[in-house]
Amino acid sequence: MIFSRGWLPGLTACLLSCSPLLTSASSSHKQQCKAIPGTPDWPSPASWKRLNESLAGRLLQPPPPGAVCHPGQPTYDAGECPNLLADWSKLDYHHTNPVSTYWNNWSNDTCLPYPGYPCSGQGYPLFVINATTARHVQLGVRFAKKHNIRLVVKNTGHDFIGRSSAPNSLSIWVHSLKDWKYHGEGFRPKRCKTTLPGTYLTAGSGSQMWDIYTRLDKMNQTIVGGGGKTVALGGYLTGGGHSLLSPYYGMAADHVVEIEAVTPLGEVITANSCQNQDIFWAILGGGGSTFAIPTLFTLKTHPTPRLSHLNILIITPLPNTSSIIFPLQAYITSQFPSLSTSGLSGYAFLLPPSTPFPLFPNITNGIGGFFMSCVVLQSSPSSFPQDILSLWDPVLSHINTTFPLSANNFTTLTIPTSYPSFLAYFAAHHDTTPAGTNILPGGRLLDAPALTRNLTALSETYSSLSRGPQPASSIIAAHLVSGPGVHTHPNRFKTSLLPSWRTSYLHVAIIGGIALTRVVFGESFPPLNETAKSEAYARVLGKDEIIKQLAPDTGAYMNEASPIEEKGWQQRLWGKNYDRLKRIKRTVDPTDVFWCTPCVGNERWKQVGDRLCRV
Repeated sequence: MIFSRGWLPGLTACLLSCSPLLTSASSSHKQQCKAIPGTPDWPSPASWKRLNESLAGRLLQPPPPGAVCHPGQPTYDAGECPNLLADWSKLDYHHTNPVSTYWNNWSNDTCLPYPGYPCSGQGYPLFVINATTARHVQLGVRFAKKHNIRLVVKNTGHDFIGRSSAPNSLSIWVHSLKDWKYHGEGFRPKRCKTTLPGTYLTAGSGSQMWDIYTRLDKMNQTIVGGGGKTVALGGYLTGGGHSLLSPYYGMAADHVVEIEAVTPLGEVITANSCQNQDIFWAILGGGGSTFAIPTLFTLKTHPTPRLSHLNILIITPLPNTSSIIFPLQAYITSQFPSLSTSGLSGYAFLLPPSTPFPLFPNITNGIGGFFMSCVVLQSSPSSFPQDILSLWDPVLSHINTTFPLSANNFTTLTIPTSYPSFLAYFAAHHDTTPAGTNILPGGRLLDAPALTRNLTALSETYSSLSRGPQPASSIIAAHLVSGPGVHTHPNRFKTSLLPSWRTSYLHVAIIGGIALTRVVFGESFPPLNETAKSEAYARVLGKDEIIKQLAPDTGAYMNEASPIEEKGWQQRLWGKNYDRLKRIKRTVDPTDVFWCTPCVGNERWKQVGDRLCRV
């Protein structure tokens, strides 16, 4: 399949003669900057043609996805434009496009499908390899290394920190790596002498959560996996992977026992506890697009659990009760360590005064308080629903006797629902985060001392975080996705995951809004507005700093953290593991074939305009 405005020889000739960037260069450019069209080290049309032939025609030259809505663009299609506009906010569109990502700012807003906006391909990769085998990945890595081309890796484009796209680059699209093998009676990693007991899944790094859960459910199994249908294994596992099941079973990366990957030298290797141990450790938590490109993962599966689910809502519509809201939020979240230990996990949202909330459309002045969608694993079918209700009874009893809630207060417990499998729960409650916007995420991890040591300080923190020009910008997500399973997992020292995950309970994230199950992560800002972008960056840094005061040494979840490289970002994302990760990076990738930001070992390069150059 070729997405093209012409084919390779004609396109490359145009890039060489028409590029507005550079038309000549000295021989030192190869050492100082990555090649771009117009520099002597940029591949010739014949080189691109040979690469395409070696890939059996899988080299794509995709147009910018919004071009169908722009008259004058070769792919303009007035009939197709309305369909694209309808699909632009949907996750499914972007993960099936070779270059599009879920959030516009990571392609620099260079071709949005809206009238009046500019459209060019300058924010997107120039060429894409639609890889379906490790061999395709290998050929792409070797070509990029040989010709000094900036290399990026895209899976679904579900990347909050912008590693899936870059200008003047060759992209390896691993979305179609979907191999599948179920091991029902143990698994023996290559070159290991022992067969691991239990059940395991070997799946391609492009495999997505909905497909994995659906196929494993037929065997009464599941994995520790992500909350979105389109999340794929590659980026999820390299970041560590938190889940509603993590407090019980551990982080997703804890369950990986073997990886097939393509190294920066273009070698296909197997990494596990018996060979290539350093790169195995580094990939699991060290971040994607950094050490190698994983093509296959083998990970442990679990019998699919029964789940009890409950929505709990404690809110007030009265603006003058704001003095109650923040102490109330502090008390509830102070109970999370004990609730997690007792088996609860879930996604909570701290709602400041005057927050719009669609569950109560008759409330016009907004509300404040607490909302949580939570689950517990049922010990048996007969344990429902007492298992989840009994966990909340003492918390609600304390609230009712401690906080002077008025008659207009709403304290709502939905009727608990039982789900016979994780797939059944996931089908009803999977993430429906919209795409097609500009966002900047932020957040940090909170451990038990941060949540229980000083409730006054915790309340003041929530109050400080609530201040902002828009009510929606002050909502805080408090994800209870860590606990005993993460803290004590036997493989906890076999991953490079940020060590403070092993003591934390909450992943606290800044979000831009909530509408039932639709959550807008991060601070949003309009496209092509540098002032608004700078203000969003300042808000994220400010709120990160406020949260940091509660737990200065914990850090942040790298897949959903602020991508702003302020001082100390290395320790914020990897803690004491960073030095070892950097040594491994320098060993396996001495010339930086892989580069991204904020990523391990990226200190030797920076993006200058549309070009990646040495510092």
